Amino acid sequence: MPATISFPVATPGGPRTARVVHERRGAGRPLVLLHGIGHHWQAWQPVLDILAVDRDVIAVDLPGFGASETLPDGIPYDIDGVIPVLGALFEALGVERPDVAGNSLGGLLALELGRAGLVRSVTALAPARFWTETERRYAFGVLSAMRAGARALPPPVVAWLARGAAGRAALTGTIYARPGRRSPAAVVAETRALREAPGFRATLAAGSTGVFTHDIPDIPVTIAWGTRDRVLPRRQGVRAKRVIPGARLVRLPGCGHVPMNDDPALVARVILDGSS
Repeated sequence: MPATISFPVATPGGPRTARVVHERRGAGRPLVLLHGIGHHWQAWQPVLDILAVDRDVIAVDLPGFGASETLPDGIPYDIDGVIPVLGALFEALGVERPDVAGNSLGGLLALELGRAGLVRSVTALAPARFWTETERRYAFGVLSAMRAGARALPPPVVAWLARGAAGRAALTGTIYARPGRRSPAAVVAETRALREAPGFRATLAAGSTGVFTHDIPDIPVTIAWGTRDRVLPRRQGVRAKRVIPGARLVRLPGCGHVPMNDDPALVARVILDGSS
């Protein structure tokens, strides 16, 4: 069952308390999983049990998403605000330099954690900020439209749509190549998470400028991209490889933007290989 952990963080107004919900399974070397914008830790459910065979797996609801509280007042939803909070979370969880895997926003955060020297290895699945300005505007338009749709649909309508494969495709086909594999309950829950995420707008605004331009030469880095990603085109993976020449670039055949659901065995193997 998910647990809530409270820990101190520094803010311009002095120490405050952050509260983060997480799911922890398995035993072994710690592996932290970070979801994308508007999602929650359950995005990783298809791969959790596979990873937990060999690892101490910690899937996190990022602050302002899922069941986690918003960031304390004075901490912005940008890289400079979130990375120190994640570092404090690692300390509170008792994990020192864990391996980390992230998807989309979570992939960007994983890379930034690697650049900050806070993790042992990074696996980034379709990470943000390897876009052109045109691609960024497109992605932000897609995400904003998904959020608007989630907020406009009454919960009973979402539940009715989620009962059928066509309805699940309508609700989640933008991020999954195989939305029919997602359970009705999971689709209802992630639509609610997208609708209710208090950190969505601030996080999107914080990502409106800048691209990732830093090499990470000192730790293993894996960049993986689904061939059917409809949010961030897979050509962005080639750009990521140019920025981080030592990274392993992996193709995920038949996978969408959130590939854990589309091919759990493949994604789990990519994560384990990248953090072995």
